[in-house]
Amino acid sequence: MTAVQEPAKTVAEIRATRGMRSKLIFFGPAFVAAIAYVDPGNFATNFSAGAQYGYLLLWVIIGANLLAMLIQTLSAKLGMATGRNLPEMCQERFPKTVSRLMWVQAELVAIATDLAEVIGGAIALNLLFGIPLFTGGVITGIVAFALLALQNRGFRPFELAIAGLFGVILLGFLTTVFRIGIDGPDLAAGLIPRFEGTDSLLLATGILGATVMPHVIYLHSALTSGRIPAVTADDRRFLMRRQRADVLIGMGLAGVVNAAMLVISAALFFGSNIPDTDTLEGVHAGLARVLDQPAAFAFALALLASGFASSGVGTYAGQVVMQGFIQRRIPLLLRRLLTLTPALVVLGLGLDATRALVLSQVVLSFGIPFALVPLVLITRDRAVMKELVNHKITTAVASVAAALIIGLNGFLIWQTVTGA
Repeated sequence: MTAVQEPAKTVAEIRATRGMRSKLIFFGPAFVAAIAYVDPGNFATNFSAGAQYGYLLLWVIIGANLLAMLIQTLSAKLGMATGRNLPEMCQERFPKTVSRLMWVQAELVAIATDLAEVIGGAIALNLLFGIPLFTGGVITGIVAFALLALQNRGFRPFELAIAGLFGVILLGFLTTVFRIGIDGPDLAAGLIPRFEGTDSLLLATGILGATVMPHVIYLHSALTSGRIPAVTADDRRFLMRRQRADVLIGMGLAGVVNAAMLVISAALFFGSNIPDTDTLEGVHAGLARVLDQPAAFAFALALLASGFASSGVGTYAGQVVMQGFIQRRIPLLLRRLLTLTPALVVLGLGLDATRALVLSQVVLSFGIPFALVPLVLITRDRAVMKELVNHKITTAVASVAAALIIGLNGFLIWQTVTGA
């Protein structure tokens, strides 16, 4: 799916324009991608880590965020260098059968993505307003559809709306962090890589293994391809510098949100007898019990913003995937219904929403290699990337990161299936 583009200015025209607005035009794609790193699945994982192990796994969150910065930078660079997105490049470079199979798995990933995000939004509406989960799921789907409709007015309104919801998430947690007592030495100790037994290693694997979401690897390249026309090699290098800043700030703030979740949980829940802090409802109740109702409200509001924004971003990514892999588009409403239906079935049948959310993350894990490996292979190819080709060190680090993420996801899947 390609948003209606605003009247495009060249890089030279933008660089010649004075004022803050001309500088801010380069920012936006990474903030859209960053929503995937603060989606409802991250809420449960980070709060569970803090409640069980205090600040112990803070270093894992920071390391995971650095990996995310690297991967999303490569995706953004691919879009700028080629003017096409990752699914389109895969469709061009791989045999038709392979491309179709990649599309099928990407569609399953899109459904799993929407499952987690719609459930998160539904739970938030239930916590805030007592709305039944099924009705909350429908409302989340409608809001996501409205967000996507903003693209008819150009890429900027959609980006600003998502950035605004991201701001709600950020403020929701920062306001709570500033109200709690944080143990400085324990916080500093959490920056030192270490584990405490097998269970802490497994939880760290869950945090790292779910770091890179395949749908935003596909999407980020679409958000930067053709966004600002680059005429010369110097233009592309300039845009790349601006995109690095976009990723650094956008993904950096996502890291702040994830760290804040763990810090809040460690400060309030670690060593306590507060039950069910591994569920979203349990965290909400725990915040109200240990701190106060405003803290619980801030959590639920941040969860709601996360569910709304991530659901819209996930559906947008689904359109990019279909158009890129099989050169087809379907009406946006039908697209929304296809990915929304499984989530509504889960909510309508009264199944364990948190369990369904966790299982959706396992499905997402299967999609990681299909997005990550082609990304590394293509961005190291000078014939495709030209002056934006990866440095050999970048390719080496990205390859190690890809192997690490794929390995951890495989371990997470094995643990989930076998119950070991």
